[in-house]
Amino acid sequence: MHTIYRNSFFVLAATATTAVLGFLFWMVVARYYSPGQVGIATSLISAMSLISYLSQFGLNSTIVRFPAAPGARNTQLTLALCAVAAAACLLALAYVAGLPWYGEKLLFIRENPLAVTAFTVLCAFAALNQLAKAVFTGARAPVLNVWSDGITQGVAKLALPVFLTGLGLYGIVGSTGAGFAAAVLCGLFLMRRRLGFRCELRIGGTRLREQFAYSLASYASGLLNLLPQLVLPLIVLQHLGAAAAGYFYVAFQVASLLNAIAFSVGEALFAEGSHDPAGLPGLLRRSAVIVAVAQVPAAAAVAGGSGVVLWLFGPDYAETAQPLLIAFAAGSLAVALSAWAGYALKITRQLRPLIAANAVFALVTVGLALLWAPRGLVWIGAAWGLGNLACGLVALGALLRGRRGRAQVGSVPARSASLPAPPLVLPAPPAPPASLSLPDPSTGREAPAPPGHRHETAPHHQHRP
Repeated sequence: MHTIYRNSFFVLAATATTAVLGFLFWMVVARYYSPGQVGIATSLISAMSLISYLSQFGLNSTIVRFPAAPGARNTQLTLALCAVAAAACLLALAYVAGLPWYGEKLLFIRENPLAVTAFTVLCAFAALNQLAKAVFTGARAPVLNVWSDGITQGVAKLALPVFLTGLGLYGIVGSTGAGFAAAVLCGLFLMRRRLGFRCELRIGGTRLREQFAYSLASYASGLLNLLPQLVLPLIVLQHLGAAAAGYFYVAFQVASLLNAIAFSVGEALFAEGSHDPAGLPGLLRRSAVIVAVAQVPAAAAVAGGSGVVLWLFGPDYAETAQPLLIAFAAGSLAVALSAWAGYALKITRQLRPLIAANAVFALVTVGLALLWAPRGLVWIGAAWGLGNLACGLVALGALLRGRRGRAQVGSVPARSASLPAPPLVLPAPPAPPASLSLPDPSTGREAPAPPGHRHETAPHHQHRP
Protein backbone atom coordinates (compact mmCIF):
# COMPACT_ATOMS: atom_id res chain seq x y z
CA MET A 1 0.00 0.00 0.00
CA HIS A 2 2.95 2.31 0.48
CA THR A 3 3.22 2.70 -3.29
CA ILE A 4 0.17 4.96 -3.39
CA TYR A 5 1.99 7.42 -1.11
CA ARG A 6 5.10 7.32 -3.28
CA ASN A 7 3.22 7.58 -6.58
CA SER A 8 0.93 10.28 -5.22
CA PHE A 9 4.00 12.23 -4.25
CA PHE A 10 5.56 12.01 -7.71
CA VAL A 11 2.29 12.76 -9.52
CA LEU A 12 1.83 15.75 -7.24
CA ALA A 13 5.45 16.76 -7.78
CA ALA A 14 4.96 16.69 -11.56
CA THR A 15 1.74 18.65 -11.32
CA ALA A 16 3.20 21.11 -8.82
CA THR A 17 6.27 21.65 -10.99
CA THR A 18 4.06 22.35 -13.99
CA ALA A 19 1.83 24.63 -11.95
CA VAL A 20 4.65 26.57 -10.30
CA LEU A 21 6.48 27.15 -13.58
CA GLY A 22 3.12 27.98 -15.15
CA PHE A 23 2.53 30.42 -12.31
CA LEU A 24 5.82 32.14 -13.13
CA PHE A 25 4.89 32.08 -16.81
CA TRP A 26 1.65 33.94 -16.18
CA MET A 27 3.43 36.41 -13.94
CA VAL A 28 5.74 37.25 -16.84
CA VAL A 29 2.83 37.35 -19.28
CA ALA A 30 0.84 39.67 -17.00
CA ARG A 31 3.78 42.06 -16.87
CA TYR A 32 4.52 42.15 -20.60
CA TYR A 33 1.05 41.77 -22.13
CA SER A 34 -2.18 43.71 -21.64
CA PRO A 35 -5.16 42.14 -19.84
CA GLY A 36 -7.06 42.20 -23.13
CA GLN A 37 -4.34 40.18 -24.89
CA VAL A 38 -4.21 37.78 -21.95
CA GLY A 39 -7.98 37.33 -22.06
CA ILE A 40 -8.10 36.47 -25.78
CA ALA A 41 -5.01 34.23 -25.57
CA THR A 42 -6.38 32.32 -22.59
CA SER A 43 -9.55 31.52 -24.52
CA LEU A 44 -7.42 29.88 -27.24
CA ILE A 45 -5.27 28.08 -24.66
CA SER A 46 -8.40 26.78 -22.93
CA ALA A 47 -9.57 25.47 -26.29
CA MET A 48 -6.21 23.76 -26.83
CA SER A 49 -6.46 22.08 -23.44
CA LEU A 50 -9.99 20.88 -24.09
CA ILE A 51 -9.10 19.57 -27.56
CA SER A 52 -6.11 17.74 -26.10
CA TYR A 53 -8.40 15.88 -23.71
CA LEU A 54 -11.17 15.24 -26.21
CA SER A 55 -8.76 13.75 -28.72
CA GLN A 56 -7.84 11.00 -26.26
CA PHE A 57 -11.15 9.22 -26.95
CA GLY A 58 -10.68 7.49 -23.60
CA LEU A 59 -7.41 5.85 -24.69
CA ASN A 60 -5.49 7.58 -21.89
CA SER A 61 -7.70 5.74 -19.39
CA THR A 62 -7.70 2.44 -21.27
CA ILE A 63 -3.90 2.10 -21.45
CA VAL A 64 -3.78 2.58 -17.67
CA ARG A 65 -6.75 0.40 -16.73
CA PHE A 66 -6.19 -2.33 -19.35
CA PRO A 67 -2.52 -2.42 -20.44
CA ALA A 68 -1.67 -4.88 -23.19
CA ALA A 69 0.56 -7.88 -22.59
CA PRO A 70 4.29 -7.09 -22.77
CA GLY A 71 4.55 -8.46 -26.31
CA ALA A 72 1.81 -6.14 -27.58
CA ARG A 73 2.43 -3.10 -25.39
CA ASN A 74 4.47 -1.24 -28.02
CA THR A 75 1.73 -1.78 -30.59
CA GLN A 76 -0.92 -0.58 -28.17
CA LEU A 77 0.99 2.62 -27.47
CA THR A 78 1.88 3.22 -31.12
CA LEU A 79 -1.74 2.94 -32.24
CA ALA A 80 -2.84 5.18 -29.38
CA LEU A 81 -0.28 7.87 -30.25
CA CYS A 82 -1.26 7.89 -33.93
CA ALA A 83 -4.99 7.96 -33.18
CA VAL A 84 -4.69 10.77 -30.65
CA ALA A 85 -2.54 12.98 -32.90
CA ALA A 86 -4.92 12.56 -35.84
CA ALA A 87 -7.98 13.22 -33.69
CA ALA A 88 -6.41 16.39 -32.24
CA CYS A 89 -5.77 17.83 -35.69
CA LEU A 90 -9.34 17.12 -36.84
CA LEU A 91 -10.88 18.54 -33.68
CA ALA A 92 -8.72 21.67 -33.89
CA LEU A 93 -9.89 22.33 -37.45
CA ALA A 94 -13.49 21.69 -36.40
CA TYR A 95 -13.11 24.14 -33.52
CA VAL A 96 -11.83 26.87 -35.82
CA ALA A 97 -14.61 26.18 -38.32
CA GLY A 98 -17.28 26.52 -35.61
CA LEU A 99 -16.07 29.81 -34.13
CA PRO A 100 -18.94 31.82 -35.66
CA TRP A 101 -21.35 29.92 -33.38
CA TYR A 102 -19.50 30.16 -30.05
CA GLY A 103 -16.50 32.47 -30.33
CA GLU A 104 -17.17 35.59 -32.38
CA LYS A 105 -14.28 37.45 -30.75
CA LEU A 106 -11.87 34.73 -31.90
CA LEU A 107 -12.85 34.85 -35.57
CA PHE A 108 -9.68 36.76 -36.45
CA ILE A 109 -7.70 33.52 -36.28
CA ARG A 110 -9.55 32.19 -39.34
CA GLU A 111 -8.21 35.05 -41.45
CA ASN A 112 -4.63 33.80 -41.11
CA PRO A 113 -3.91 30.34 -42.59
CA LEU A 114 -0.55 30.23 -40.80
CA ALA A 115 -2.26 30.85 -37.47
CA VAL A 116 -4.78 28.06 -38.18
CA THR A 117 -1.97 25.64 -39.07
CA ALA A 118 0.05 26.54 -36.00
CA PHE A 119 -3.00 26.20 -33.75
CA THR A 120 -3.73 22.76 -35.21
CA VAL A 121 -0.16 21.50 -34.75
CA LEU A 122 0.04 22.83 -31.19
CA CYS A 123 -3.22 21.08 -30.33
CA ALA A 124 -1.67 17.81 -31.54
CA PHE A 125 1.36 18.33 -29.29
CA ALA A 126 -0.89 19.13 -26.33
CA ALA A 127 -2.85 15.92 -26.93
CA LEU A 128 0.27 13.77 -27.26
CA ASN A 129 1.57 15.23 -24.02
CA GLN A 130 -1.61 14.14 -22.25
CA LEU A 131 -1.23 10.61 -23.58
CA ALA A 132 2.44 10.45 -22.59
CA LYS A 133 1.46 11.39 -19.04
CA ALA A 134 -0.99 8.50 -19.00
CA VAL A 135 1.71 6.12 -20.27
CA PHE A 136 4.02 7.00 -17.39
CA THR A 137 1.16 6.80 -14.89
CA GLY A 138 0.13 3.38 -16.16
CA ALA A 139 3.74 2.18 -15.99
CA ARG A 140 3.73 3.31 -12.33
CA ALA A 141 6.64 5.62 -13.12
CA PRO A 142 5.13 9.07 -12.48
CA VAL A 143 8.60 10.41 -11.70
CA LEU A 144 9.13 10.57 -15.47
CA ASN A 145 6.29 13.07 -15.69
CA VAL A 146 8.30 15.36 -13.43
CA TRP A 147 10.97 15.56 -16.13
CA SER A 148 8.77 15.73 -19.22
CA ASP A 149 5.50 17.45 -18.35
CA GLY A 150 6.94 19.29 -15.35
CA ILE A 151 10.44 20.62 -15.85
CA THR A 152 10.84 20.40 -19.64
CA GLN A 153 7.47 21.89 -20.49
CA GLY A 154 7.65 24.59 -17.81
CA VAL A 155 11.16 25.79 -18.65
CA ALA A 156 10.53 25.80 -22.40
CA LYS A 157 7.31 27.77 -21.96
CA LEU A 158 8.80 30.21 -19.48
CA ALA A 159 11.76 31.08 -21.70
CA LEU A 160 9.75 32.45 -24.64
CA PRO A 161 7.07 35.05 -23.80
CA VAL A 162 9.51 37.93 -23.20
CA PHE A 163 11.00 37.45 -26.68
CA LEU A 164 7.63 37.09 -28.41
CA THR A 165 5.92 40.25 -27.17
CA GLY A 166 5.98 41.64 -30.71
CA LEU A 167 3.54 38.91 -31.75
CA GLY A 168 0.92 40.05 -29.26
CA LEU A 169 -1.45 37.35 -28.09
CA TYR A 170 0.18 34.93 -30.56
CA GLY A 171 3.30 35.16 -28.40
CA ILE A 172 1.36 33.84 -25.40
CA VAL A 173 -0.25 31.00 -27.34
CA GLY A 174 2.99 30.15 -29.14
CA SER A 175 4.97 29.98 -25.90
CA THR A 176 2.40 27.62 -24.39
CA GLY A 177 2.42 25.40 -27.47
CA ALA A 178 6.21 25.30 -27.55
CA GLY A 179 6.12 23.95 -24.00
CA PHE A 180 3.81 21.14 -25.11
CA ALA A 181 6.12 20.31 -28.04
CA ALA A 182 9.20 20.15 -25.81
CA ALA A 183 7.36 17.93 -23.31
CA VAL A 184 6.33 15.49 -26.07
CA LEU A 185 9.87 15.15 -27.41
CA CYS A 186 11.21 14.59 -23.90
CA GLY A 187 8.40 12.12 -23.16
CA LEU A 188 9.11 10.04 -26.28
CA PHE A 189 12.79 9.96 -25.36
CA LEU A 190 12.00 8.74 -21.83
CA MET A 191 9.52 6.19 -23.13
CA ARG A 192 12.26 4.74 -25.32
CA ARG A 193 15.09 4.84 -22.78
CA ARG A 194 13.24 3.98 -19.57
CA LEU A 195 10.27 1.90 -20.75
CA GLY A 196 11.79 0.30 -23.83
CA PHE A 197 9.15 1.70 -26.17
CA ARG A 198 9.54 1.07 -29.91
CA CYS A 199 7.10 2.01 -32.66
CA GLU A 200 5.33 -1.16 -33.80
CA LEU A 201 2.23 -1.62 -35.94
CA ARG A 202 0.65 -5.05 -35.67
CA ILE A 203 -2.84 -6.47 -35.37
CA GLY A 204 -4.10 -8.18 -32.25
CA GLY A 205 -3.24 -8.23 -28.57
CA THR A 206 -3.60 -4.50 -27.97
CA ARG A 207 -6.89 -4.80 -26.01
CA LEU A 208 -8.02 -1.52 -27.62
CA ARG A 209 -10.87 -3.13 -29.56
CA GLU A 210 -11.92 -5.29 -26.62
CA GLN A 211 -12.13 -2.29 -24.30
CA PHE A 212 -13.75 0.06 -26.82
CA ALA A 213 -16.86 0.46 -24.64
CA TYR A 214 -14.73 1.45 -21.66
CA SER A 215 -12.78 3.94 -23.79
CA LEU A 216 -15.98 5.43 -25.16
CA ALA A 217 -17.53 5.81 -21.72
CA SER A 218 -14.35 7.40 -20.35
CA TYR A 219 -14.34 9.73 -23.32
CA ALA A 220 -17.95 10.77 -22.73
CA SER A 221 -17.33 11.46 -19.04
CA GLY A 222 -14.15 13.38 -19.84
CA LEU A 223 -16.02 15.48 -22.39
CA LEU A 224 -18.66 16.42 -19.85
CA ASN A 225 -16.07 17.11 -17.16
CA LEU A 226 -13.98 19.41 -19.34
CA LEU A 227 -16.82 21.22 -21.03
CA PRO A 228 -17.09 23.91 -18.31
CA GLN A 229 -13.36 24.65 -18.61
CA LEU A 230 -13.93 25.72 -22.21
CA VAL A 231 -17.32 27.34 -21.73
CA LEU A 232 -16.63 29.43 -18.63
CA PRO A 233 -13.86 31.56 -20.23
CA LEU A 234 -16.15 32.16 -23.22
CA ILE A 235 -19.00 33.16 -20.91
CA VAL A 236 -16.74 35.61 -19.10
CA LEU A 237 -15.38 36.94 -22.40
CA GLN A 238 -18.84 37.50 -23.88
CA HIS A 239 -20.56 38.92 -20.77
CA LEU A 240 -17.77 40.73 -18.90
CA GLY A 241 -15.14 41.52 -21.55
CA ALA A 242 -11.58 40.55 -22.47
CA ALA A 243 -9.97 42.07 -19.36
CA ALA A 244 -12.29 40.12 -17.07
CA ALA A 245 -11.42 36.96 -19.00
CA GLY A 246 -7.75 37.61 -18.23
CA TYR A 247 -8.46 38.06 -14.52
CA PHE A 248 -10.58 34.91 -14.52
CA TYR A 249 -7.90 32.81 -16.18
CA VAL A 250 -5.11 33.92 -13.84
CA ALA A 251 -7.24 33.15 -10.77
CA PHE A 252 -8.19 29.79 -12.27
CA GLN A 253 -4.52 28.93 -12.87
CA VAL A 254 -3.68 29.67 -9.23
CA ALA A 255 -6.63 27.52 -8.14
CA SER A 256 -5.42 24.74 -10.45
CA LEU A 257 -2.28 24.47 -8.36
CA LEU A 258 -4.49 23.93 -5.33
CA ASN A 259 -6.70 21.41 -7.13
CA ALA A 260 -3.61 19.50 -8.25
CA ILE A 261 -3.51 17.81 -4.84
CA ALA A 262 -6.74 15.90 -5.37
CA PHE A 263 -6.08 15.08 -9.02
CA SER A 264 -2.57 13.83 -8.27
CA VAL A 265 -3.81 11.49 -5.57
CA GLY A 266 -6.61 10.42 -7.90
CA GLU A 267 -4.21 9.52 -10.70
CA ALA A 268 -2.09 7.47 -8.31
CA LEU A 269 -5.25 5.79 -6.99
CA PHE A 270 -6.30 4.95 -10.56
CA ALA A 271 -2.93 3.40 -11.42
CA GLU A 272 -2.63 1.41 -8.19
CA GLY A 273 -6.26 0.31 -8.20
CA SER A 274 -5.93 -0.90 -11.79
CA HIS A 275 -2.80 -2.84 -10.86
CA ASP A 276 -4.29 -4.40 -7.71
CA PRO A 277 -8.13 -4.39 -7.76
CA ALA A 278 -8.29 -6.66 -4.70
CA GLY A 279 -6.65 -3.99 -2.57
CA LEU A 280 -9.04 -1.25 -3.69
CA PRO A 281 -10.90 -0.75 -0.36
CA GLY A 282 -7.65 0.01 1.44
CA LEU A 283 -6.48 2.25 -1.41
CA LEU A 284 -9.71 4.24 -1.26
CA ARG A 285 -9.35 4.83 2.46
CA ARG A 286 -5.71 5.86 2.26
CA SER A 287 -6.24 8.16 -0.69
CA ALA A 288 -9.20 9.83 1.01
CA VAL A 289 -7.06 10.52 4.09
CA ILE A 290 -4.26 11.96 1.95
CA VAL A 291 -6.67 14.29 0.14
CA ALA A 292 -8.38 15.45 3.33
CA VAL A 293 -5.15 16.09 5.23
CA ALA A 294 -3.57 18.03 2.36
CA GLN A 295 -6.52 19.82 0.73
CA VAL A 296 -8.14 21.59 3.68
CA PRO A 297 -5.07 23.49 4.98
CA ALA A 298 -3.95 24.25 1.43
CA ALA A 299 -7.35 25.77 0.62
CA ALA A 300 -7.22 27.89 3.75
CA ALA A 301 -3.72 29.09 2.90
CA VAL A 302 -4.66 30.09 -0.65
CA ALA A 303 -7.81 31.88 0.50
CA GLY A 304 -5.92 33.76 3.22
CA GLY A 305 -3.05 34.74 0.95
CA SER A 306 -5.08 35.39 -2.19
CA GLY A 307 -4.34 39.10 -2.22
CA VAL A 308 -0.59 38.59 -1.92
CA VAL A 309 -0.54 35.89 -4.57
CA LEU A 310 -2.48 37.95 -7.09
CA TRP A 311 -0.44 41.07 -6.38
CA LEU A 312 2.50 39.26 -7.97
CA PHE A 313 0.62 39.50 -11.27
CA GLY A 314 -0.10 43.18 -10.80
CA PRO A 315 -2.26 45.52 -8.68
CA ASP A 316 -5.23 45.19 -11.04
CA TYR A 317 -5.27 41.42 -10.60
CA ALA A 318 -5.12 41.70 -6.80
CA GLU A 319 -7.96 44.20 -6.74
CA THR A 320 -10.31 42.52 -9.21
CA ALA A 321 -9.62 38.78 -8.98
CA GLN A 322 -9.17 38.31 -5.21
CA PRO A 323 -12.85 37.51 -4.43
CA LEU A 324 -12.84 35.06 -7.35
CA LEU A 325 -9.73 33.27 -6.07
CA ILE A 326 -11.28 32.98 -2.59
CA ALA A 327 -14.35 31.38 -4.18
CA PHE A 328 -12.12 28.97 -6.10
CA ALA A 329 -10.25 28.09 -2.89
CA ALA A 330 -13.51 27.27 -1.11
CA GLY A 331 -14.66 25.28 -4.12
CA SER A 332 -11.45 23.23 -4.15
CA LEU A 333 -12.92 21.05 -1.38
CA ALA A 334 -15.79 20.16 -3.70
CA VAL A 335 -13.29 19.56 -6.51
CA ALA A 336 -11.43 17.14 -4.24
CA LEU A 337 -14.61 15.18 -3.54
CA SER A 338 -15.60 14.95 -7.20
CA ALA A 339 -12.09 13.99 -8.32
CA TRP A 340 -11.65 11.24 -5.71
CA ALA A 341 -15.10 9.75 -6.31
CA GLY A 342 -14.70 10.00 -10.09
CA TYR A 343 -11.44 8.04 -10.15
CA ALA A 344 -12.98 5.42 -7.86
CA LEU A 345 -15.86 4.97 -10.31
CA LYS A 346 -13.42 4.53 -13.18
CA ILE A 347 -11.52 1.80 -11.32
CA THR A 348 -14.68 -0.11 -10.42
CA ARG A 349 -16.01 0.34 -13.97
CA GLN A 350 -19.18 2.07 -12.80
CA LEU A 351 -19.22 4.08 -15.99
CA ARG A 352 -22.89 5.01 -16.17
CA PRO A 353 -22.82 6.73 -12.76
CA LEU A 354 -19.55 8.40 -13.79
CA ILE A 355 -21.16 9.84 -16.92
CA ALA A 356 -24.22 10.90 -14.93
CA ALA A 357 -22.08 12.67 -12.31
CA ASN A 358 -20.14 14.60 -14.94
CA ALA A 359 -23.35 15.49 -16.76
CA VAL A 360 -24.64 17.00 -13.53
CA PHE A 361 -21.35 18.90 -13.17
CA ALA A 362 -21.56 20.37 -16.66
CA LEU A 363 -25.24 21.32 -16.42
CA VAL A 364 -25.02 22.90 -12.96
CA THR A 365 -21.77 24.77 -13.63
CA VAL A 366 -22.62 26.15 -17.06
CA GLY A 367 -26.25 26.83 -16.15
CA LEU A 368 -25.39 28.81 -13.03
CA ALA A 369 -22.56 30.63 -14.81
CA LEU A 370 -24.91 31.80 -17.56
CA LEU A 371 -27.46 32.87 -14.94
CA TRP A 372 -24.99 34.66 -12.66
CA ALA A 373 -22.45 36.09 -15.15
CA PRO A 374 -23.93 39.64 -15.09
CA ARG A 375 -23.31 39.76 -11.34
CA GLY A 376 -19.53 39.54 -11.67
CA LEU A 377 -16.57 37.18 -11.58
CA VAL A 378 -17.06 35.88 -8.06
CA TRP A 379 -20.40 34.38 -9.07
CA ILE A 380 -18.67 32.44 -11.84
CA GLY A 381 -16.41 30.98 -9.14
CA ALA A 382 -19.46 30.08 -7.06
CA ALA A 383 -20.97 28.26 -10.07
CA TRP A 384 -17.75 26.26 -10.45
CA GLY A 385 -17.75 25.18 -6.81
CA LEU A 386 -21.43 24.23 -6.71
CA GLY A 387 -21.10 22.26 -9.95
CA ASN A 388 -18.23 20.23 -8.48
CA LEU A 389 -20.17 19.68 -5.26
CA ALA A 390 -23.17 18.33 -7.14
CA CYS A 391 -20.91 16.06 -9.20
CA GLY A 392 -19.12 14.75 -6.11
CA LEU A 393 -22.34 13.98 -4.26
CA VAL A 394 -23.78 12.06 -7.22
CA ALA A 395 -20.56 10.06 -7.63
CA LEU A 396 -20.28 9.39 -3.89
CA GLY A 397 -23.84 8.14 -3.81
CA ALA A 398 -23.05 5.69 -6.62
CA LEU A 399 -19.98 4.47 -4.73
CA LEU A 400 -21.96 3.88 -1.56
CA ARG A 401 -24.61 1.97 -3.47
CA GLY A 402 -21.94 -0.18 -5.07
CA ARG A 403 -19.90 -0.71 -1.91
CA ARG A 404 -21.05 -4.28 -1.49
CA GLY A 405 -20.00 -5.13 -5.03
CA ARG A 406 -16.61 -3.48 -4.62
CA ALA A 407 -16.01 -5.41 -1.41
CA GLN A 408 -16.36 -8.62 -3.40
CA VAL A 409 -13.66 -7.73 -5.94
CA GLY A 410 -11.26 -10.63 -6.07
CA SER A 411 -13.46 -12.94 -3.96
CA VAL A 412 -15.93 -15.71 -4.88
CA PRO A 413 -19.56 -14.52 -4.56
CA ALA A 414 -21.92 -16.36 -2.26
CA ARG A 415 -23.72 -19.31 -3.86
CA SER A 416 -27.29 -18.61 -4.87
CA ALA A 417 -29.93 -20.68 -3.07
CA SER A 418 -31.42 -21.65 -6.43
CA LEU A 419 -28.21 -23.27 -7.65
CA PRO A 420 -27.23 -26.84 -6.73
CA ALA A 421 -24.50 -27.17 -4.16
CA PRO A 422 -21.09 -27.98 -5.58
CA PRO A 423 -19.98 -31.57 -4.95
CA LEU A 424 -17.87 -32.28 -1.93
CA VAL A 425 -14.35 -33.00 -3.10
CA LEU A 426 -12.21 -35.35 -1.05
CA PRO A 427 -8.54 -36.00 -1.56
CA ALA A 428 -8.06 -38.79 -4.10
CA PRO A 429 -5.23 -41.27 -4.24
CA PRO A 430 -2.50 -40.54 -6.76
CA ALA A 431 -3.33 -41.51 -10.34
CA PRO A 432 -1.26 -41.61 -13.50
CA PRO A 433 -1.16 -38.08 -14.90
CA ALA A 434 -2.00 -39.21 -18.43
CA SER A 435 -5.44 -40.52 -17.53
CA LEU A 436 -7.98 -39.41 -14.95
CA SER A 437 -10.78 -41.85 -14.03
CA LEU A 438 -14.36 -41.02 -13.21
CA PRO A 439 -17.01 -43.47 -11.87
CA ASP A 440 -19.37 -44.92 -14.46
CA PRO A 441 -22.91 -44.34 -13.05
CA SER A 442 -24.26 -47.55 -14.65
CA THR A 443 -21.65 -50.01 -13.39
CA GLY A 444 -19.89 -48.19 -10.57
CA ARG A 445 -16.58 -49.00 -12.23
CA GLU A 446 -13.93 -46.52 -13.14
CA ALA A 447 -14.27 -45.14 -16.65
CA PRO A 448 -11.83 -42.90 -18.56
CA ALA A 449 -12.60 -39.22 -18.32
CA PRO A 450 -13.86 -37.64 -21.52
CA PRO A 451 -11.28 -35.69 -23.51
CA GLY A 452 -10.79 -32.12 -22.35
CA HIS A 453 -12.50 -32.75 -18.99
CA ARG A 454 -11.14 -30.67 -16.14
CA HIS A 455 -12.11 -31.27 -12.53
CA GLU A 456 -12.72 -28.08 -10.53
CA THR A 457 -13.46 -27.69 -6.88
CA ALA A 458 -15.66 -24.63 -7.32
CA PRO A 459 -17.02 -22.58 -10.18
CA HIS A 460 -15.02 -19.54 -11.20
CA HIS A 461 -16.75 -16.21 -10.97
CA GLN A 462 -15.65 -12.94 -12.51
CA HIS A 463 -16.67 -9.77 -10.78
CA ARG A 464 -18.46 -7.24 -12.97
CA PRO A 465 -19.23 -4.06 -11.10
